[in-house]
Amino acid sequence: MPGPYRPPGRPPPLRRLVVLLWEEVSRRRSDVPNGHRVQATTARDVAAAMSAIDRRRFLPRNQRPYARDDRPLPIGHGQTNSQPRTVADMLRLLQVPRGARVLDVGSGSGWTTALLAHLVGSSGSVVGVEIDPDLAEWGAANLATYPMSWARIEVAEPGVLGRPTMGGYDRVLVSAAAQVLPQELVDQLSIGGRLVIPVQHVLVLVEQHLTGTVTSRHGSYSFVSLIGS
Repeated sequence: MPGPYRPPGRPPPLRRLVVLLWEEVSRRRSDVPNGHRVQATTARDVAAAMSAIDRRRFLPRNQRPYARDDRPLPIGHGQTNSQPRTVADMLRLLQVPRGARVLDVGSGSGWTTALLAHLVGSSGSVVGVEIDPDLAEWGAANLATYPMSWARIEVAEPGVLGRPTMGGYDRVLVSAAAQVLPQELVDQLSIGGRLVIPVQHVLVLVEQHLTGTVTSRHGSYSFVSLIGS
């Protein structure tokens, strides 16, 4: 699935982006369904994940020299590996706790799936779904270069968003724009869950509570369309 692109002026290299993320301190906490209070994703956590997970492993050979550039890079099949700054924004907004169950919709090269797997740790689980079978196979092979058995990538079912039969996710990340907020993805959230998705190129956060959902908007980005939305 193509990654979102936030038009830059003169974008900083990825190394500088990681430094900036490390310098930002905004500790927040989040509830997960088991009732335990856990530390959610912070800028430091995201920076650590982006340092630990080498973007080059998720790029075609001819794109690897540009892995540190803060821009989307083509990966074939008409898709891209997402712009690092935008990925960082989405992950911070998602606030992924250790041990969470996470769904990655439009896993593409597998990079975001690997980043999410690093954030949840071995006590969590991540499933990425990708509509293009060849891309899903390649993304799964890229993911397998890291010893993270708690993460996997599968081919998405045509006409089905996410993995509704496996619902009850603590976090859902979507990297393509829907025309309207897909209720079928909201329904796959557990109580206390968070969904980050672009809706008509505005980044939207949905928080699932016992009393209903709370939706907020978090800036404009450029995204490709979500297939099946």
